Amino acid sequence: MIKNILNKFPKRSSKSSEARDHTPTTSSNGSSISRSNDMGKYSSGSCHTGSSSVPKSISVVGQDSGNNISQTVESKLNGYLVKSYCEGLPSFRDVPNSEKENLFVKKLNLCSVVHDFTDPTKNLKEKEIKRQALVEIVDYVTSVNGKFSESVVEEIVNMVSENIFRTPSPQPHEIKVLHGFDMEEEEPLLDLSWPHLQLVYEFFMRFVASPEMDAKLAKGYIDHSFVLKLLNLFDSEDPREREYLKTILHRVYGKFMVHRPFIRKAINNIFYQFIFETEKHNGIAELLEILGSIINGFALPLKEEHKLFLVRALIPLHKPKCLLMYHHQLCYCIMQFLEKDSSLADTIIRGLLKYWPVTSSSKEVLFLSELEEVLEMTQLPEFHSCMIPLFRQLAHCLSSFHFQVAERALFLLKNDHIENLIKQNCHIILPIIFTALEKNAINHWNQAVHNLTLAVRKMFSDLNPQLFEECLLKFLEDQSTEEAIKAAREAAWRCLDEIAGKRATSTGVLLIPHIGISCQ
Repeated sequence: MIKNILNKFPKRSSKSSEARDHTPTTSSNGSSISRSNDMGKYSSGSCHTGSSSVPKSISVVGQDSGNNISQTVESKLNGYLVKSYCEGLPSFRDVPNSEKENLFVKKLNLCSVVHDFTDPTKNLKEKEIKRQALVEIVDYVTSVNGKFSESVVEEIVNMVSENIFRTPSPQPHEIKVLHGFDMEEEEPLLDLSWPHLQLVYEFFMRFVASPEMDAKLAKGYIDHSFVLKLLNLFDSEDPREREYLKTILHRVYGKFMVHRPFIRKAINNIFYQFIFETEKHNGIAELLEILGSIINGFALPLKEEHKLFLVRALIPLHKPKCLLMYHHQLCYCIMQFLEKDSSLADTIIRGLLKYWPVTSSSKEVLFLSELEEVLEMTQLPEFHSCMIPLFRQLAHCLSSFHFQVAERALFLLKNDHIENLIKQNCHIILPIIFTALEKNAINHWNQAVHNLTLAVRKMFSDLNPQLFEECLLKFLEDQSTEEAIKAAREAAWRCLDEIAGKRATSTGVLLIPHIGISCQ
């Protein structure tokens, strides 16, 4: 009996030890693996609060207790993990200088977490922790002493990329058009995540401008792909984001000389697509502002590629209907080219005439204002080469029934520099525009246009009285001829009316004689 009892002891001991060895190992390993996985996710820059980070043992308990209990346990556990990890990061002032870089990397990984801002009640604690971390790294990147290492630059670019290179807005242009929205009068769509995005943009802007950033090292991470994605963000509807993008791209252009040709080419491509395909883009004005400073830095003499950019991209930008949205910036770029090389005046003026609006009076006013600025910097040789087509177009503007167009054209003729150019070529210019001036002086409906016309007419009369009288006589002859043709045309129609009346009352065949201009 004792032997039987002794034989039983090893079996019981092995079972109990196996149970003791198995159960705690499974529990401790499961929880430790789960925590290590969660920490690994945080440190890799993809902080998750979803069910994928919940340990298997918790999931089993949740399945046994029901879906509601499972979701409660998951949210509590994830909130605890995020809180314990995020709040475990000390402030930069609480660690020695030797540890600040490691702490900086950890905070960058934390800031790489992207939250859903469509629901304002979701993940409030995590969002606030991330915001505080962003504020700290913004201050750190400004006050850091010593060059950023390659690993840190990589983490910085990864964090910025995770936050700003996001999916498009939930209300793109196409959806708005389908629902009948007015794209010009509608308020811009503001990004709900801007409180975090602004800090990310501020951080990256300070990083790019920092003297501790080595451009040769960073160009491997702020590469062509990154720059292209940055340019694509200029179509954002949020003007605050476009303003940050403008500043950042300008500094990238200044710091990374190797990227300059690529940036100019990429902007060209955006312009081409806007001009000839979509005519929809929110960031044309900001891109033109950047180009204005870039053109200002062009060396003389201008390269052929820069002149081609003027002809193929800038001048065709006058074509789209929404010119008013970026016309001021476009004029600045055009004038920068003209200041660099005054011989481009002929090319610019002929380009404006090529894209001159036919049915839009508001665009005509813009063109006339820009044309006046260009002519103020035009020298006599360039003026000679384009003045005939130029003043033919101005004659059409003077004859416009839209008083703002006619008024703006008359003000252009009164400009001191342009008046001086006209005086030297009066014998060619006056015959071109005289008819328009006389018709305005005789019967234009707007009193302001009428008075301005009389002033311009007197200017030409005082400038060259003999030529003025010759033009006046020719105008009167043309008017007499035109009235005679008009009278003959009316007589011809009366003859046709009489013949048609006789044919209607006749019962036989009516022979219609040949009718000339002077039918009797």
